[in-house]
Amino acid sequence: MRLPRSLQRRLGLTLGLLLTVIWIGAASVTAILARHAMDEVFDSALQETAQRILPLAVADVLGREEEGVTQRQGEIRAHDEFLTYAVRDGQGRFLLLSHDADPAVFPPWGGTGFSQSATHRFYNEAALQGSVRLTVAEPMAHRTAAARDIQMGLGLPLLIFLPVALLAIVLAVRASLAPLRRFRERLAARGARDLSLVPTDELPTEIAPVANTLNALLGRLSAAFEAERSFAANAAHELRTPLAGAIAQAQRLQAETSDPAAKARAGDIESTLKRLTRLSERLMQLARAEGGRLRLDHTSDLRPVARILTDELSRMTGAGRISLVLPSDAVMSDLDPDVFAILYRNLVENALRHGPDDAPVLVSLSSEGVLTVANEGPVVPSEVLSRLMDRFERAGRSTDGSGLGLAIVHAVAQRIGGELVLKSPRTGQDAGFEASLTMPIVKGGKE
Repeated sequence: MRLPRSLQRRLGLTLGLLLTVIWIGAASVTAILARHAMDEVFDSALQETAQRILPLAVADVLGREEEGVTQRQGEIRAHDEFLTYAVRDGQGRFLLLSHDADPAVFPPWGGTGFSQSATHRFYNEAALQGSVRLTVAEPMAHRTAAARDIQMGLGLPLLIFLPVALLAIVLAVRASLAPLRRFRERLAARGARDLSLVPTDELPTEIAPVANTLNALLGRLSAAFEAERSFAANAAHELRTPLAGAIAQAQRLQAETSDPAAKARAGDIESTLKRLTRLSERLMQLARAEGGRLRLDHTSDLRPVARILTDELSRMTGAGRISLVLPSDAVMSDLDPDVFAILYRNLVENALRHGPDDAPVLVSLSSEGVLTVANEGPVVPSEVLSRLMDRFERAGRSTDGSGLGLAIVHAVAQRIGGELVLKSPRTGQDAGFEASLTMPIVKGGKE
């Protein structure tokens, strides 16, 4: 038999089966011992009855005027006679019978002591040098019925108490494994990037070393990730000042030189430095997405942030490039507005960069907290679409993007309990690209 994989079920099943076998075995042994003790008691009763009756039978036989006459003991009051007896002489003639005795039941004389037939148990006793012989008989059915009553008395309580005991075992095992179950639930409820230590105070001593080892591993992973995030953030931050200085030098070179070739080269340098600046900014955003605090203790309306960012991006890209649709009611969320700005900017800039210049980018924020950004363009193959949320993955090698925009949004979505869904073609269209981000919303929240 294959045991279940659940430790709780395995313990309940094995303990229940073990208890059932032990109880049945104990009841069986008790029944056997009780039957043996009962046989001894009944045999003693047979012997005692014979020794009590024999002197009375001798006096009755000796006091008779006629010899060899069979007499039957009269019944004083109606009753069930479990013990019957017969008195015979040396020639085997019946001299005295109990009121319910059947002469055919009694076997030929075989000497004093116990004997047994298929239906009765006998005890023989003799007096006057064997001239008066007494046989007391007991039906075996009487003993069988008594043994059956004992077995029923032992078995019926099992039918009642065994299910109760099994239920008690299940409840006891469940209560004993409750700390382990809570430990499992805490681990299952964690996000993909939650590497904080799990409390182990309630765990049994047998499981605590496993939990401590897991916590040690989580600590090492957290330290490694923190070092990676810290390096990326610090490196990006330290690059901002020299990059700004280099861009200024390239722009000054363009203004001061009259050589067209040198001016073009300075322009290329400026463009490269600006791409490097954007990359450093994305690295800082990614570091915050993976390690910073994303949700606050209070809520705020996300619509004003969306309007401000739309106006800012429209001034940079031209009026009419972004079409924003907002609900009439406030969209209250405990998401940090700065984090929402990072999400909004990355999704919209990604759509502006990859969509046609003459087609608007459609942005909508629903009252359920779903931010949808869609742009025109060719259909993105499914194999490429599945990789766009990976770091440094670009939809086209010719673009100047960093390949981190969707990776940042995806990292934030995982940590805030949201979901980023990419579609191509757009919903209800034959082409285009659409990104939908679900964010946490607090119904009835106050700013």
